[in-house]
Amino acid sequence: MTRTRRVFLTFLALTAVVLAACAAAQPASAPQPASGGTAAAPEELRGAYGLDSTVAVGAPAPVAPDQKGGGVPQTVPLPQVFDGERALILTGSVSMRASDPWSVSDRVQAIAAGAGGDVISLSQSGSAEQRSAMLTIRVPQERFNDALRQIRDIADIEVLSSSVEGKDVTDQFVDLEARLKAKVAEEQRYLALLARADKIEDILRIDQVLAQVRTQVEQLTAQLNSIKARTTFSTITVQVIPLLAEPPVDPLAYDPSRTLERAFAALSSVLRVAADAFIWALVFGWLPLTLLGLAMLVARSRSRIVPSA
Repeated sequence: MTRTRRVFLTFLALTAVVLAACAAAQPASAPQPASGGTAAAPEELRGAYGLDSTVAVGAPAPVAPDQKGGGVPQTVPLPQVFDGERALILTGSVSMRASDPWSVSDRVQAIAAGAGGDVISLSQSGSAEQRSAMLTIRVPQERFNDALRQIRDIADIEVLSSSVEGKDVTDQFVDLEARLKAKVAEEQRYLALLARADKIEDILRIDQVLAQVRTQVEQLTAQLNSIKARTTFSTITVQVIPLLAEPPVDPLAYDPSRTLERAFAALSSVLRVAADAFIWALVFGWLPLTLLGLAMLVARSRSRIVPSA
C-alpha cells in the first residue's frame, strides 16, 4: 500500500469519527405534551386554587361570545358609578361600521325614543354601498348607560371607536343658584322701596335700577336652566360608515408586486442557508483541516525513518 493511500484512509477514518461525535452531541428534543401543547394541572394545584378539572394549565382562557353575533363583545365604555349629588354633563361618542348604515341609524333613533329621549340632529348620505349616517341623540341621564348598551348590542355592526366624557359643573351650578337668590332678594327690596316711594323722581330711579336687577335675574335663570337641562339629559353622537367588502383577487392575473415579494422571500431563504452554512463551517471546519495536517505530519515522519534501499 502506497504512502498516499495510507494518508487518505487515515483522513477518512478521522473524519468519520468526528461526524459520529457531532451526531451524538445533538440535544434530544423535549417531549411534547400529549394534549395540544397544554399540560393537565396537578390535583394539589386544582384543590388549592379552585381550578376546574377540565381546564389545562397554560391553556388560553376562553373568550365569552357576544350574545347576538357570537364574536367578541363590542368595546363601548359604560360608566358604572355616578355621584347623584354632583351635577354632571355626560356626552358619548360611538363610531361604527355596518353593512346598512341607514338602517342602523333608524335603530339608534328607536333606541332614543324608547329611552324617553329625542334626536337632535340626523344626516344620511350616499347611495348603494356608499351610504353613511351621522346622528346625535339625547336621552335622560339615568338611561344613559342603558342607551349605550343597546347601541352596543345592535346586530351586524363593528365598533371602531367610542368614548364617554363627563364634565362636573356642580360648583358652577351652586354659584349660579347663590347669585340668583341674591338677585331675587335684591329685587324684593327694590319692590318694597318702590311701594313706599312718593316722589316721581324716586319712583323713576327705583324703577330703572329694578329693571337692571330683573335683567340679571333673567340671565342667571337662563344659565341655571341650561345647566339643569344638560345635566338632566345626556347626548350621544353616533357615526356609521359602510362596511365595504374587499374586491376578490384573481389568482391568474399578473401582479408584479407578488412576483417581487416571492423573489425577496427566495433571496432571504438563500441568504439564510448561506449564513447557516458559513456558521457551521466556521465552527467545525478547523477539525478536518487539523486532522489532515496531523495525518500529513505522521506520514512525513514515517517517510523520513524508512531506510533507503
